[in-house]
Amino acid sequence: MTTTGILLIYGSAVALAAAALYVFGSRRWYWHALSVIAAVGLGLAPAPPETWRGQTYDVILGFFFVLMVVWGLGGSLPIKTHRTRHA
Repeated sequence: MTTTGILLIYGSAVALAAAALYVFGSRRWYWHALSVIAAVGLGLAPAPPETWRGQTYDVILGFFFVLMVVWGLGGSLPIKTHRTRHA
């Protein structure tokens, strides 16, 4: 897999997390903390059996790691959006 492809995949994980934060807003703090803890647990998990190892597995695991970390940390930042809802 090329470097550009990997950057596009990880960039889409960041964009998806940012879009979820924009559309749904920040949820309760413990959901974001749980997401960061799950991402760290996913990153520190033992290596899978030989048949699963490979570059595709690493990229998929990295995608979900980046997605959960960005969503978890982004939701816990005190950023207010000035969107108004019209009824």
